[in-house]
Amino acid sequence: MTLTVVGSIAFDAVETPSGSRDRLLGGSAVHFSIASSQFATTRIVGPVGDDFGDDEYAILRRRGVLTDDVEHIPGGKTFFWAGRYHRDINQRDTLQTDLNVFEDFQPKLSPASRDAEVLFLGNIQPDLQREVREQCTSARFVAMDSMNLWIDIAHVSLLETVARVDCLVLNDSELEQLTDEPNLVRAARRALELGPRVIIAKQGEYGSAMFTRDGFFGLTAYPTGDIVEPTGAGDSFAGGFMGYVAEHGGDADDATLRRAMAYGTACASFNVEGFGSERLYDLARAEIDARVAELEASSRF
Repeated sequence: MTLTVVGSIAFDAVETPSGSRDRLLGGSAVHFSIASSQFATTRIVGPVGDDFGDDEYAILRRRGVLTDDVEHIPGGKTFFWAGRYHRDINQRDTLQTDLNVFEDFQPKLSPASRDAEVLFLGNIQPDLQREVREQCTSARFVAMDSMNLWIDIAHVSLLETVARVDCLVLNDSELEQLTDEPNLVRAARRALELGPRVIIAKQGEYGSAMFTRDGFFGLTAYPTGDIVEPTGAGDSFAGGFMGYVAEHGGDADDATLRRAMAYGTACASFNVEGFGSERLYDLARAEIDARVAELEASSRF
């Protein structure tokens, strides 16, 4: 089963108490696809500039990510973000954001990408997400991410897009902001009324929660003490989650979704143990399976 992800491809520069890096391969679609490729054939759609070269393509292709729909903009520069993390790794300062080629991004999907059975709409402008969704008529399960910026400046458009997907993936504060509800449970219930049948609330070091019309499922984060740098952890979670759904035919019943959350959680736990997504480059599926088994054992009572 094939999976298409549309989103940002970037270079990141980060400073943390563990050290710093001036140039990391990043972006939501990159973190997502490196995780999802553990489970399903993944096609990545996003723009890059002249500074994106063979080394970067090699990282993606070595993991089996299909890069045919990576759009090279001649004369352009790839999206760049720089940030500094504090001793409390949940506190982060953005030092620089250069949208570059991402500013005028208009997704161009090949027939193969349009025909994917599973689709993830990364954090891009809601109108663009909706255009991609309308092209992918074969998709059996569609999920999307967003952020506080679009909730603020493109609220109506975002609601129109949310109504067209099966699953909405946001962090807890974004979910509350989107629905104007004061707590997570009320926000999730309100979000279900907007159209999706699955709401995933990312809660960082506290884990994640899934709400459907039939019930609730919560899962703790994997208890790793080896946190190096958390950029992209949420995207890696989404990649593991969607990759597992794709691996299982896109039939997202409750049991599949619960286990998909565990696989997303495991992928995110590895992501934070290195700079960027480097920890995932040579990660073996057996390592992921082992952490899922630990999560299952620790959450049974």
